Amino acid sequence: MSKRLITSESVTEGHPDKVCDLVADSILDALVEQDPLSRVAVEVAINLDTIFVFGQITTNAKIDYDSVVKNTIKNIGYNATNGFDTDNCKIIYSLEKQSPDIAMGVDSSCEYKSGGQLLDLLGAGDQGIMFGFASNETESLMPLAADLANKLAYRLQQVRKDGTLSYLRPDGKTQVTVEYDNGKPVRVATVVVSTQHNPEISQQQLAKDVIEHVVKPIIDEKLLVDTQYLINPTGQFVLGGPGADSGLTGRKLIVDTYGGYCPHGGGAFSGKDPTKVDRSASYFARFVCKNLVASKLCSKVQLHLSYAIGKAQPVSVDVDTFGTGITDDDTLAKIVKETFDFRPLAIINGLNLRQPIYAQTVNYSHFGKDNLTWEQTSHVGTLVCCARKYGVAI
Repeated sequence: MSKRLITSESVTEGHPDKVCDLVADSILDALVEQDPLSRVAVEVAINLDTIFVFGQITTNAKIDYDSVVKNTIKNIGYNATNGFDTDNCKIIYSLEKQSPDIAMGVDSSCEYKSGGQLLDLLGAGDQGIMFGFASNETESLMPLAADLANKLAYRLQQVRKDGTLSYLRPDGKTQVTVEYDNGKPVRVATVVVSTQHNPEISQQQLAKDVIEHVVKPIIDEKLLVDTQYLINPTGQFVLGGPGADSGLTGRKLIVDTYGGYCPHGGGAFSGKDPTKVDRSASYFARFVCKNLVASKLCSKVQLHLSYAIGKAQPVSVDVDTFGTGITDDDTLAKIVKETFDFRPLAIINGLNLRQPIYAQTVNYSHFGKDNLTWEQTSHVGTLVCCARKYGVAI
């Protein structure tokens, strides 16, 4: 018998880092809505009463940046009394166009310059490594701890906004530890919830309400066996958001992906247009993995990709099924390469990424949401046919 404890965390939309991610992707959406070919690499930082927006933008779009920034933060629920006053804040911009040296490699790939096909026209926007992952231990094909942590954080937002727990404030974090026995999740060992709140509520009442209205509606009672609950373990969380802690884009990489269940390549997502393979190839890697599991070629899989700037074809494609594949990983890698086109323009077109869809990806992981194109299992039939061609019995 082999037992393991695996922990994942999530944060609410009011966490300062997530405020920055949402502002960056709201700017991206506003630009892409007017000019789908916008090149965007925007970073955002926030602290006390000041927002910094900086980076590179090449676009024909004309937007009111101040309105986008302020409305985004207001919609989260912040105001002068609970963490950030958008009516009296300072916004500092430092924006320039994309470097011509970078644009040269993106506009026309190495392969296209050498006589490649039309889809080779777009080169990768940078070098980098990306990972995709899927597992059949949840309906969303996400790891259980990450799935539960994200759902708890989303539930915190729901009960705050619908008035169920109206004394809650926007900032919050969740964490779930799952016990595995021989690779199968058997129980939730620990649940941690830290949530910002109005000063008049007692910690005893808050803990009772969070367990009743947040934890129990999300986690199957069969998993709540000898579970330890840590609700606001410091004892108080009144001051939160940017008024208590600075925020920055790209600091919640593990929350954005698989909760630490698999490696991360290091590239953040928010504020980046889809020519940046940090984002688009990571989405595509999830798409490939989810289709592999949905096709029952394996029950768990990790896909490792790497790219070089200006080159359309990936430098490497590696498949690891952790021994769960119905054939060997080398054969599955061949099937994957034959079924899926990993060139940036093919990814952008195939997943329809030149749309204003990015603000909705920001919170509670970029993966596991059925409405996103990279979560669709449209290639199951193609994978099965290709597998049979390689002699795999399905």
